[in-house]
Amino acid sequence: MKSSCYGLFLCLPLLLACQSNEIPQANQYTSPVNLYLDSQFQSNTPIIIETEQEVFQLDDEMRAMVQTKLVNNFPANQKARILLKHLFNEENIALSYAGNANVTASQAYHSKVANCMSLTILAYALADEAGMNISFQQVEVPEYWVRNGQYSLVTGHVNLLVKASENVTHRTVWGESATRIDFDPFVAKKHFPSHKIEKHTLLAMFYNNKGAEAMVNDSYVLAYQYLKQATLTDNQFSSSWGNLGILYKLTGEYGMAESAYRHAFRLDSNNLTSLGNLALLLNKQGRFDEAEPIEELIHKARVKNPYYHALLASEAYFNKSYTQALIHFKKAIQLNDEQHEFYFGLAKTYYMQNELNLAKRAMTKAIALTKAKDTQRQYIAKLNFLKFEQTANN
Repeated sequence: MKSSCYGLFLCLPLLLACQSNEIPQANQYTSPVNLYLDSQFQSNTPIIIETEQEVFQLDDEMRAMVQTKLVNNFPANQKARILLKHLFNEENIALSYAGNANVTASQAYHSKVANCMSLTILAYALADEAGMNISFQQVEVPEYWVRNGQYSLVTGHVNLLVKASENVTHRTVWGESATRIDFDPFVAKKHFPSHKIEKHTLLAMFYNNKGAEAMVNDSYVLAYQYLKQATLTDNQFSSSWGNLGILYKLTGEYGMAESAYRHAFRLDSNNLTSLGNLALLLNKQGRFDEAEPIEELIHKARVKNPYYHALLASEAYFNKSYTQALIHFKKAIQLNDEQHEFYFGLAKTYYMQNELNLAKRAMTKAIALTKAKDTQRQYIAKLNFLKFEQTANN
């Protein structure tokens, strides 16, 4: 799974040595009215946040493409295939994926680089211009983390549903047979449950992504403006409140961070990341008795999720605890042996332990499992490096 549709941070590994089954008190929260700190995040220069119109806006070239390719009497599923072919075919736009490319529809179209959120925004804008009956869906994927420097980001996923009419619905994966448009073949193949979300929620996800990106880059004032805009755009979108809590923690506003975490969890009891960040904050303040039941609850909810073990492995690797990293990568593979990222992590860890044969074997498996050509080329280069280094050592 490579999509990164909206980011939610987990700052540090959880400590999971608790026994209590007590449920955390999710009803301890502060009203959203009191969860902003405008005075703490002032800028000397104006910060321009993209409006909804600017996020989805098409220019003349894009409208001309719609008129040429999509304004016709073809059925919805055929239009979906035409749209996807135009976006990804090397003879046309030839879009490529980049996880940090949080861009508008027009920027994605012309730069030819986007993440899954921006791909979804672009496809929606073009399909909507063509008069297609299209809507957003949020997919209930398992928690999935990606490391970015000192942070681990847990990602969600969205896709599009094109309806032929109110009574006729087809399913499309990568435009192969009908009208569900999903830019991650892994997610599409698994048929995870999904539910419709409104346009303003998708827009809040976009702002949340931009805020998360700014936070990673230590641009805290910019991050605040984007995260605040996300909460104003959809005040029920839990993830943006959780990210706002992290921003407050990073800037020493612990009381506000706790309130934001609790509010995020109150809005969505499945938001285990905000709950985990709350536990981290409580531990940091020495409130261990309050943190323990939260950690136990989270551990029980995640213990069968292979991506959780991969997260623990990545944290161990980051901290140079390679033996622990191996244990967790192997557990992740035991739970799901189809993810190339797990084998790549295993290969990196073996390499750090100078186990070159085992590293080569894991890299070979990673190459066999990945379907993305760019990733496959990167893996092959790393495998060739391992082979060269082993030959040199011999």
